[in-house]
Amino acid sequence: MFAHRALVPVVLMLALCACEQRVADDGRAPGARDFPAADRPFSQVTGASFGTEEDRDRLGEGKAVMDLAGIEPGMTVADIGAGGGYYTVRLSAQVGPKGRVLAEDIDPQVTEALGTRVMREGLENVSIKLGTGADPSLPPRSFDRIFMVHMYHEVAEPYAFLWRLRPALRPDGKVIVVESDRATGAHGIPPALLFCEMASVGFRLTEFVRKPELQGYYAQFEAVGTRPAPEKITPCRVPGGTRAD
Repeated sequence: MFAHRALVPVVLMLALCACEQRVADDGRAPGARDFPAADRPFSQVTGASFGTEEDRDRLGEGKAVMDLAGIEPGMTVADIGAGGGYYTVRLSAQVGPKGRVLAEDIDPQVTEALGTRVMREGLENVSIKLGTGADPSLPPRSFDRIFMVHMYHEVAEPYAFLWRLRPALRPDGKVIVVESDRATGAHGIPPALLFCEMASVGFRLTEFVRKPELQGYYAQFEAVGTRPAPEKITPCRVPGGTRAD
């Protein structure tokens, strides 16, 4: 009798552990499991360079993007996937002392290095934040512009990420995406696929520009309507554009 009673919690424990193991082994971040999985590959975070900051300035990249985005003094902006801080530094100067810049990355070493740069250059209007691949964890109704420059193709859980990003926009706020027009597994994303993924969580395209200085294209979005429930989101499938061969 004693042995039988002792067996019950052991069996329950084994069952619970097996269940937890199955959930943990699905390969998805815990915060993404309520959302559909993306029907496309994503690029690994490699810190792929688009040239030195001097090269990018020589092309006029930063100025072109900020002009298209209408960045003005006093704005509050987020630089998601900030990396070494190319846009963080330039946005800081553009929004001025009355504006604010939140620079975010998912790599603690990157955010630490960027924090050192921000302190060294005395950028008092910049804050640094560590994010995750499924949740940028941005404060609600806080940003006039949210930048994602040459990084969206690295987002493994686009529906969870965009769904949680959307409430951070202020009324009339915009999301700015700069990307290369190539397969998502090759450090880019075809425009049609980007438009579809953004639309799936309630973003409308408001501007699309191709410029050589961007090494790709500029896409601008605004939030419309209400966010769909996570289970109502339909993953995008764009024939011929979703996978790298």
